[in-house]
Amino acid sequence: MGDFQKQTVQWFPGHMAKTRRLIKESLSRVDCVTEVLDARIPLASRNPEIGDITAGKPRIILLNKCDLADEAVTAQWIKYFKSTGAEAMPVDCRSGKGLNSYHGVVRKVLADKIKANNDRGMVGKALRVMVVGIPNTGKSSFINKMAGRVRAKVADRPGVTTSNQWFNIGNGIELLDTPGVLWPKFDDPVVGDKLAFIGSVKDAVLDVETMAVRLIDVLREGYPDRLKERYKIDDFDDLQSWEILELIGRKRGMLISGGEVNTERASVMLLDEYRGGKLGRISMEFPPKSN
Repeated sequence: MGDFQKQTVQWFPGHMAKTRRLIKESLSRVDCVTEVLDARIPLASRNPEIGDITAGKPRIILLNKCDLADEAVTAQWIKYFKSTGAEAMPVDCRSGKGLNSYHGVVRKVLADKIKANNDRGMVGKALRVMVVGIPNTGKSSFINKMAGRVRAKVADRPGVTTSNQWFNIGNGIELLDTPGVLWPKFDDPVVGDKLAFIGSVKDAVLDVETMAVRLIDVLREGYPDRLKERYKIDDFDDLQSWEILELIGRKRGMLISGGEVNTERASVMLLDEYRGGKLGRISMEFPPKSN
């Protein structure tokens, strides 16, 4: 099965540098920033530079795909982000869950701006919000849902949005779409793994069997019962993770000539089932402990 520890995610398409420049250039035209994060990995799915790039603007954080994350853990994240001065909401941008209150949250966050506009005789002036997020966290799905029609280009592969787009979502609010943001280097391989698990980097960047084995490492530690139940494994304490992958493939009948397991096929299936929530609601990160 090879050495699963040597391969790390290193991915830096040229358009990511352009994205940072576009955000800085556009910041003067917006009143606040909405950041879309993946509820399962809020820190790993966050560009560490975005706070500095958008400093000084009010922040709304959407913890997207909340139905795939552990509900109790998401509640802890909401509390954590609010303690940092940001508004935070658990949402699902595909179904629209939680998004009905978004307009109200924008108006709450920008109450001072609305009052200032009114005092200057600009009653009803549009509130402009920049939407940011790394690939595959659901940024375009959020904009599509709020705009009420499929306008932004949406795909399951990263890097499909290439230029700024504005969308009127009603109630005097306009959204500015920007290209997806991903930092140039994964210094922490664990962060790279988490992003690969949820599909925020192209699968071709990291060998699919390597990803599957590392995912099993995480699941057997944090959610062993889900792994056992889903793949009908009685006990795997004495097995290495690559052996568990082979066992999963064998139990699913993924065999090739000679009775060997097609581990690539088993890996694709495991990752698909994890990403689709078939292993249950799983969070891979917990908020930092407050002092």
